[in-house]
Parts: sequence; structure tokens; C-alpha cells
Amino acid sequence: MKKIKILVVGCGNMGRSHALAYHQLEGFEICGIVSRGKSKELLNQELGGSHALFSDYAEALQTSKPDAVCISTYPDTHEKFALMAFEVNCHVFLEKPIAPTIEACERVVNAAIKADKKLLVGYILQHHPSWKKFIDLSQNMGKPLVMRMNLNQQSKGEMWETHKSLMNSMSPIVDCGVHYVEVMCQMTAEKPIRVSAIGANLSSDIKPGMYNYGQLQVTFDGGSVGWYEAGWGPMASTKAFSIKDVWGPKGAVTMGADKPLNEQQSDNVDSHSKTGGLRIHSAEIDDNNQFINNDEWIDTGDEPDHDGLCFLEQEYFLKSILENIDLNEHMQGAIDSLKIVLAADKSFKTGQTISL
Repeated sequence: MKKIKILVVGCGNMGRSHALAYHQLEGFEICGIVSRGKSKELLNQELGGSHALFSDYAEALQTSKPDAVCISTYPDTHEKFALMAFEVNCHVFLEKPIAPTIEACERVVNAAIKADKKLLVGYILQHHPSWKKFIDLSQNMGKPLVMRMNLNQQSKGEMWETHKSLMNSMSPIVDCGVHYVEVMCQMTAEKPIRVSAIGANLSSDIKPGMYNYGQLQVTFDGGSVGWYEAGWGPMASTKAFSIKDVWGPKGAVTMGADKPLNEQQSDNVDSHSKTGGLRIHSAEIDDNNQFINNDEWIDTGDEPDHDGLCFLEQEYFLKSILENIDLNEHMQGAIDSLKIVLAADKSFKTGQTISL
């Protein structure tokens, strides 16, 4: 089988993990690594030191002639870089979100369709076996559902610099929230109809108009509701850095309920995907209002780590290319989830509840 030549663009946490996956997968061959700084040299050394290195993306596209491009740069570059890749007939793996605006997202998706190339967006939880189980179990809890999720990160040093750079494009509830509202949509199989949000800027290091703490609330047409909270910075508490919980009339499913995650690792990307197990609670009670069933605990200790999840994600990217998998529903889902978090951003800025 001819290997797919892939150009890796961006060598931060996600770019590095994706590159490790391409290095291990037989169907891919890394034809170049692109970054503005020294991260490409460090990654190249980790991969054996034999790859072409570039500081300029356009030059890399022209010189390396890839079949596919992996884009793990800041969101404000996503549209431009993806369109450039489609113009030279490349498949694209693109970290979430597709772009900072819905109009830009639609231009990227339309370019993928026009070029007849694959666009896989980095919704890593779609490939996480424990999260897939979590979603499946939630659908046994009846309707409506109440979904409670957050990912707060107490960041310092290099991670705080990364967070500040991200906030040049979007707030934490937009950047991270697309993952979790997409999960809520899967859990409910309902249409989101209304979004509201609160937020605050807790740092003078952030540009005016941006906020490093936010919480969104979304209402669905079947009566289900959910909230998502995200905050970044050295001032953040780690008391509740990762809550993943869903309630329904028949009970609840909770991640990590009996095995708390390490709160001191809230800025560690590997800890963000750990589930700590799943606890299933039945609401069924007897005539004395006592619970009939004991809670059930599902151990998820054998789940893949962050690099392992990226391997599964890139394995699916390879499969989508080789087997010509239809990704239209996936791409539309990426746009729909961004619509929700951008509506939340608008709600924060205007002080109004936004109808979808």
C-alpha cells in the first residue's frame, strides 16, 4: 500500500501527539514538520531526526508535496491553512474549532466538499472508548437530561502563555466548549434552542473584551438542559477542575465519582482525557423511599492515554481516506457545536439569552 505523505503543521501538545501517531501508523509517512519556533527541532529529534523542517507553511506545501496535512496551530490560522491545503488537493486533519466564525467554518467545509477531500476535525472524545460508553449509558437515564460539565485549568509558565495566545482568538468556553456541547447533543439527540452565559476577565494580561472564565447554559427542545464551565489562569482553583455528570429521571452517570482525578494536574493535557471510571446510579426506590439498587462502578483503568487517543483519532483519519468514509455529518456537527458556543460568547457580551 502506498503511504500517505502527511505534513505536520504545529508542534505543541496536540501537534506532537498527532505526529507520534503518524510515526507509528504504517499508512502514513511524515514528509515535513512546520512551526515558527524551535518546537519542530525538538519533535524531529523525538521522531528520529530524519524529517524535513520548515518555518513557512506555504513553502512546506510546495516543497514536500503532501497528500494530507495535519493542522494543529492557533484557531485564527485554521481557515487560511486549511484552504491552502485543499487548493493543492490535500486531505486535512484540523484541530478544533474549524475556525473562529461560522462563516469561516462553512468556507472550509465547502472547500473540502469541492476538492472531494476528507476533513476530519479534532473532536478527540469521539474516539475515546470511555466517553462513548458515557454517552451510551446516559441514553438509558430517560428524558429530560441534566448535563453538568467543566474543565477548569490552573495554568502557569508555558501553559499560561499558551492560554493567553489562545485567548487572542477565543475564550475558554468557546475553545474547549465545542467538545462538550457536541457530547450533550449526542446524549440528548435533541435540538438546542437557547443559550445563555456568564463570564469574567480575571487577568490584566488578557486583551480588553476577552474573558478567561466563563459558563454557558444550553436548553434543548425536548426539555434537556446542560451547562459547561471553563476557566484558565494562575488564579484558577483546582477544587473542581473536571466535572462530567448527567442526570435523568431513571438515575445518573458520573465520571470519576469514586476515584478523584489529580487536581494538581489541571494544566496537564493528559489528565483532561482521563475519566477515572464511570459510576451508574439508579433512581429506583421502594415503598419506603429507599434505593433498590446499589450504584454500579465501571473501571476504566485500561483506557488509552492522551497519545493513545490521538493514535485512535489518526487511525480513523487514515481509514476515512482509504475507505472513502462520508464525513459530511461529522463536519456539520463541528459547525453546529461551534454555533452553540459562539452564541454563548454573544450572550456574555450582550447580557442577553440567545435563541438558536
